[in-house]
Amino acid sequence: MDLRAEPDPAQLLAQIFGFHAFRPGQEEIVRAVIAGRDTLAIMPTGGGKSICYQLPALCLPGLTVVISPLIALMRDQVRALREAGVEAGALTSGNTEEETEEVFAAIDEGRLKLLYMAPERLASGAAVALLKRARTQLIAVDEAHCVSQWGHDFRPDYLRIGELKRALGVPLAAFTATADEETRAEIVTRLFEGRAPATFLRGFDRPNIHLAFEPKDQPRQQILRFAAARRGQSGIVYCASRARTESLAAALSQAGHPACFYHGGMEAEDRRTVEARFQREDGLIVTATVAFGMGIDKPDIRWVAHADLPKSIESYYQEIGRAGRDAAPAETMTLYGPDDIRFRRQQIDEGLAPPERKAADHGRLNALLGLAEATGCRRQKLLGYFGEEAHEPCGNCDLCETPPELFDGTEAVRKALSAALRTGESYGAGHLIEILLGQTNDRIAARGHDKLPTFGVGRDLSRPQWQAVFRQMLGHDLVRPDVERHGALVMTEAARPILRGEETITLRRDLVRKARAKTVAKALVSEEDAPLLSALKAKRRALAEAAGLPAYMVFPDKTLIEMAEVRPASMDQMARIGGVGAKKLESYGAAFLEVITGAETEAVHPARRKLAGRDEGELFDRLAAAQLELARGADGHDRYLNCPNGTLSKIAEAKPRDLAALMRIAGMGEQKAERFGAAFLQILADYR
Repeated sequence: MDLRAEPDPAQLLAQIFGFHAFRPGQEEIVRAVIAGRDTLAIMPTGGGKSICYQLPALCLPGLTVVISPLIALMRDQVRALREAGVEAGALTSGNTEEETEEVFAAIDEGRLKLLYMAPERLASGAAVALLKRARTQLIAVDEAHCVSQWGHDFRPDYLRIGELKRALGVPLAAFTATADEETRAEIVTRLFEGRAPATFLRGFDRPNIHLAFEPKDQPRQQILRFAAARRGQSGIVYCASRARTESLAAALSQAGHPACFYHGGMEAEDRRTVEARFQREDGLIVTATVAFGMGIDKPDIRWVAHADLPKSIESYYQEIGRAGRDAAPAETMTLYGPDDIRFRRQQIDEGLAPPERKAADHGRLNALLGLAEATGCRRQKLLGYFGEEAHEPCGNCDLCETPPELFDGTEAVRKALSAALRTGESYGAGHLIEILLGQTNDRIAARGHDKLPTFGVGRDLSRPQWQAVFRQMLGHDLVRPDVERHGALVMTEAARPILRGEETITLRRDLVRKARAKTVAKALVSEEDAPLLSALKAKRRALAEAAGLPAYMVFPDKTLIEMAEVRPASMDQMARIGGVGAKKLESYGAAFLEVITGAETEAVHPARRKLAGRDEGELFDRLAAAQLELARGADGHDRYLNCPNGTLSKIAEAKPRDLAALMRIAGMGEQKAERFGAAFLQILADYR
């Protein structure tokens, strides 16, 4: 790998990683990090966060240390970097003695560019001494939201990172996909000690992911139908309980799907086995608790389903973000029902957080219900929660495809709010619905609630319809459960204009009706290209198994899809496919070209292959043609002369402007300059 004095990030992006353009927002962040600025970047999952610290590491002298929370994630990134020809290593509790010695040797020899470490390792004073000795130039912090003490992924050892920054005296770049305003402020305080970093808040939109929610109606069958329509595609089913992961995995296996379960109660070795299978096997389904979330670095997960409602929009966004990280189409489905909501409320109420935090968590759950029972484009609703405005409906969610049946819910909501107020905001939805329906029982009679003006005013709606109304009121954050009054519904400020008749509200009528799962999966490629994509996947599987690698480390789905659609016919064309860097081209290019063309690929000299896909490659070919024509002189009778391919490659890259500069190229002498100089310089002048 030729790292020049001032490496060009865009050129390295193409040469090393095979990407010919930055994704939106990446270049700005990369250049800020290279410039030595403390940086905080909030980017969507799948938005290319890792490039934003891996690329600066290649451009900077010395070592970049990456603090990352999970061993599996670190090991996968190290393997992927090595496959791309980058010197990288990890120091984790999962290392063998030989792996650790290899990392230390690479540090001592100055070869290592990226070192991954778990935050727990910072507890050792030896870690700081090691990083000083290694000439560390940059600290990169992945999953920076783990520093938030109120977050569900809190890692106490992340609090030591600020001390590490002070000890090393180097810039720090922090990255996360799930940080609301409160969490961002906490990151700045704890990692940057309150000094404002250069902050990049990139769009949260993942337009390739299809969003969908469904009320529960035989949920096991809903999951089985969803998986059946996507047979052969890798997917995750998130569940709220360990028992649910095991029963669903058994049901999926019985239905003929390769499936396994994963949860925190399993033995460590069993969990590692599932992780390894999921990385390696195409089409495997894992039913999992959120314990399976942060360690996944598999870009070609095609779908994510939630068998139970997540705990918040932040959790939902992070979990669906595991799908389609290669930017190819991916799908999601989230099931929810009254039991889910009760379970999530109970989790909040029984937690150890102070009352104000519990109130905020109920608000977050309300926001998720609002997304589940949205009346319009889900993506607009989701992005709005993160403070981002989408001006047009997305066209890639269930509500854009099948708009819901709506009705003016103002009167129903005012009746419900009135019932809550007249009972002192001291009761939950069940009791309020009984009042609205005019249900007489001992509890209502004992409290005199059968004498209220609101008693029986809601008989125009059924109990299920009133349950849907109250759920939607929670989703619109008009009422919240009061933790200190055991879940009694308390009106928010947002409800007052509706109660006073100053505002109206629209609700969904279809939510009380039974739904059936969407059964049509979106095709990854056209019908014409599907057989070639299957053949490319088969070749990938064979190469991955032979090398002991996960399939996506050979090439991700997105790269194979582009190959199938573009059908490159040469190494130059193959090098222009997204995700085909120089090392991958050398390792796998010929094998995949043979699948596409059906013919054996002509051998290419390494010096020429290094220029594949670049303008310099064409320049090399023209120089080689001129050399061949003049090999025995202009009249064809002189002594045979030629320049090595390595010399032609250097000329193509250096592009000398005169004979003196041309003669300084290694491999060119006076005789060769006299024979080829004029022709070479004319070709170079024409190129410019």
